[in-house]
Amino acid sequence: MLDKHQGARLANLWDDGKAAGMTEPEKLLYRSNLLGSDKRITNYGGGNTSAEVMEKDPLTGEIVEVLWVKGSGGDVGTIKMDGFSTLYMDKLRALKGIYRGVEFEDEMVGYLPHCTFNLNPRAASIDTPLHAYVPKPHVDHMHPDAIIAIAASKNSRELTSKIFGDEIGWLPWKRPGYELGLWLEKFCQENPDARGVVLESHGLFTWGDTAKEAYETTIEIINRAIAWFETENTGPAFGGRSKPVLAAADRAAIAKKLMPVIRGLISAGESKVGHFDDSQAVLDFVTSTSLEPLAALGTSCPDHFLRTKIRPLVVDFDPAQPDVGNTLAGLPEAIATYRADYAAYYERCKRADSPAMRDPNAVVYLVPGVGMITFAKDKATARISAEFYVNAINVMRGASGVSTYVGLPEQEAFDIEYWLLEEAKLQRMPKPKSLAGRIALVTGGAGGIGKATANRLMQEGACVVLADIDETALEAAQTELSTRYGKDFVRSVNMNVTSEAAVESGFGDALLAFGGLDILVSNAGLATSAAVEDTTLALWNKNMDILATGYFLVSREAFRIFRNQKAGGNVVFVASKNGLAASPGASAYCTAKAAEIHLARCLALEGASAQIRVNVVNPDAVLRGSKIWTGEWKEQRAAAYKMDVDELEAHYRERSMLKLSVFPEDIAEAIYFLASDMSAKSTGNIVNVDAGNAQSFTR
Repeated sequence: MLDKHQGARLANLWDDGKAAGMTEPEKLLYRSNLLGSDKRITNYGGGNTSAEVMEKDPLTGEIVEVLWVKGSGGDVGTIKMDGFSTLYMDKLRALKGIYRGVEFEDEMVGYLPHCTFNLNPRAASIDTPLHAYVPKPHVDHMHPDAIIAIAASKNSRELTSKIFGDEIGWLPWKRPGYELGLWLEKFCQENPDARGVVLESHGLFTWGDTAKEAYETTIEIINRAIAWFETENTGPAFGGRSKPVLAAADRAAIAKKLMPVIRGLISAGESKVGHFDDSQAVLDFVTSTSLEPLAALGTSCPDHFLRTKIRPLVVDFDPAQPDVGNTLAGLPEAIATYRADYAAYYERCKRADSPAMRDPNAVVYLVPGVGMITFAKDKATARISAEFYVNAINVMRGASGVSTYVGLPEQEAFDIEYWLLEEAKLQRMPKPKSLAGRIALVTGGAGGIGKATANRLMQEGACVVLADIDETALEAAQTELSTRYGKDFVRSVNMNVTSEAAVESGFGDALLAFGGLDILVSNAGLATSAAVEDTTLALWNKNMDILATGYFLVSREAFRIFRNQKAGGNVVFVASKNGLAASPGASAYCTAKAAEIHLARCLALEGASAQIRVNVVNPDAVLRGSKIWTGEWKEQRAAAYKMDVDELEAHYRERSMLKLSVFPEDIAEAIYFLASDMSAKSTGNIVNVDAGNAQSFTR
């Protein structure tokens, strides 16, 4: 039976007040965003919408018919006006005259740019003919779970007729492309009263004379399918449960242990980022009697398949005896077997002009009693892949509950995965940034240097976990960075680096968020000033706790993760000029910073054999944006030099050899250098970023 979320009716969100006064393209955008706002209607990047609009030709001044249709690679939920392609309808119709038949349908994509209206640079998608040749002005193509559950059933044609009668037609499986566009046109001509059509193993097409009619038809048809499943699919999901569901905390604990190990085993060619999902739909599936046979069938909808690969890897784990040790020991063989099976699938199905085999590792990992782990080139893709597989789970749940679920045939799946048009799209993708797929944890991440470092690493594509003890500043930093780079790329954890439990918990949260760790920037700090005779034991211990013990604790946890991943690692300490050069009135601070530097040297020795690099950046007098310099330290240093606090920045600038001020961004640049492959052969080193200070020259 359907779960509550899957069985709930879709709301009709159309607002006549909002739509009043909109142009037809604006109504298309409005309709698209409404449809894309619910994953039960279509998943991220899936589906398509279009409208035929009468517009003035900028060249001739004549009124012409223009097809507005979602462009290649767009997402209907987030699309803006510039996400639509615009094409002359008369030219799209003229393409029929040069079509050479189904064996040559891919070449028709090359003609679409010749149909462009008003020099629109947005590339048209492969779905354009499917919309152009439906003789209705407004067309929706969606991938609703409830409809695909019908489309992926063994008797999908019979079910479509039973549920919708003559209102909704049915077409057999056909890969999206020019030929399918002609099929849709022929269907509409032969069935002028139909309101839509179900495409076997694919999705739903609906249409209308107005934008509102098209939208409301789409919602109505999906709701009718949901209601039918609610009545007919009343048995236990996937044949019932055969394994227990672990408690939420235990599921998270298992995932934290599995994710870095899996990540290390699959990241040799490209760094991967993980995502964990233990939603109810996933748990129903991974505890069911049908888990392994259904998982082996793969997905049906092409959009699902492209995101989740030929099939998932079911991890050998028994939640009734939740000792993860045997599972961890068996992962290398399980992943190697999956890769070998994938290579065999490639060899069985490849064609003479097929692109070279891509990454043979699984995207989806199903863990009985625990949940689903996905890995991809970045966090957004890993999360979206999980969403697609949840859609696939919902489809399998519906189809297997009322019929027999049918996955995409292997050769068809291969021909989509290695479609030359898909390969061309991949080749057009921009080159990955230097830290794409890398995961960093930055302590003191809400402060000046920490936030500047996170910003610099994220500029290069890294996912970053901000760790700080200041919850207010932490929340503000996460909001700022997520607004700039996207919520997928940044997380925050409240972490007191002097607490073993807090450090372990914070790193565990990082593992659950992103699946592993590549870079530790140990930056948490404080600064104190007092003559030695006025330095209390509490003050001494506070410096040692944060600047020495804290750096030890976070490094130890990072080393444990790095060794489990077996993929190297990178540690950068933010120490201080004072770790090399003594300073009056700051014995506790200087000594603790010196301990940091020597700890880094020791760790560089220990980590080298595992390709774990450890380096140090030594700042000096970073006043602007620094949390340290907003408190007593600024006043104390001004008093030590017998000057006003407002004179400090100029004092430090003039004291430097280069006569320059040092800013958080300067430190972040050095950290990025040491954290990146630009310094791949550097470990145990110190980079001073102090505008020049002879006292701190390394010797």
